[in-house]
Amino acid sequence: MRMAEASKDRGFDWNRHFRAFGAAYAFLAIVLADSLLNKNFFALNTFWNLSIQALPVLLTALGMLLVISTGGIDISVGSIMAVAGVLCAQSLTGQLPIGGGSVPGAMFLGLAVATLIGAFSGLLIAWFRIQPVIVTLVLYIAGRGVAQLMSDGGTIVFYGTRFNDMGVARLPGNVPIQLVVEVVFVLATAFILKKSTFGYYVQAIGENPAASTLSGIRTKSVLVAVYALSGFMAGLAGIFTSARSSCADPNTLGALAEMDAIAAVAIGGTSMNGGKSRVMGTIFGAMIIQLVTITINMNNIHYAYARILKGLIIIAAVYLQREKKR
Repeated sequence: MRMAEASKDRGFDWNRHFRAFGAAYAFLAIVLADSLLNKNFFALNTFWNLSIQALPVLLTALGMLLVISTGGIDISVGSIMAVAGVLCAQSLTGQLPIGGGSVPGAMFLGLAVATLIGAFSGLLIAWFRIQPVIVTLVLYIAGRGVAQLMSDGGTIVFYGTRFNDMGVARLPGNVPIQLVVEVVFVLATAFILKKSTFGYYVQAIGENPAASTLSGIRTKSVLVAVYALSGFMAGLAGIFTSARSSCADPNTLGALAEMDAIAAVAIGGTSMNGGKSRVMGTIFGAMIIQLVTITINMNNIHYAYARILKGLIIIAAVYLQREKKR
């Protein structure tokens, strides 16, 4: 009897395996299906376009990963994208006399405000003990309204500027600048979560907030920092999105970005209850979310089906990655 139990213990744990690699398998399955449906899918430009279009999803998903690892949620990232994009555009076009009209100054302004909004969320959550979903829901609603008021609800256009050039820049070999940004922030996030003391604190808070406080972790400061980083990532996503499109529309910029970010983290295998972070899974999750959109577009299918398909993928991913009860 003991030998049988020992053999079972040494057996392959499919549930754990799918939690760790399910997103990678799903990504490969979608790529295979696309290659069968579209004979030119494996063209290099297809993957360049994937890296370009996936940047906002990936950046917001990495920020969301930090938040969810603490057991929280941030549904304000889409509105923060809009605020950062509009502020940056107003600075560049001279509508706002801050930043000197330079690209670095405009970007700094947008990122600073986005980070402050995120930190404000963390402050309300950590110090006033308001539930994350309530705090970020308020900022989701109010933030979009602020962005619309700043531009009177209109789109700010800035064609032919250096900022626009940044959004469509290519490196030698026709490599899009977005791919470089993705690599940098993926490596930075992986280092924070896997190699730094701060990353250990983030995951410890997600596992057991009370025990983390008792062990001496400054949980309030960590939470404020986590939400500030999420705001920063959302701001950067908004800036690159507006730079690429040569405009900042407060009504559509970042719309549903929070849903895609949450979906990417869930598909990637990170528990929505917090704890262990799966950076690689989140990367595949973000690519899956964007690949679904590309697949729908390439096959001339109504975009509404992309939302339905994303929902089904999330349900399947969460089911496969669920923890078994002991």
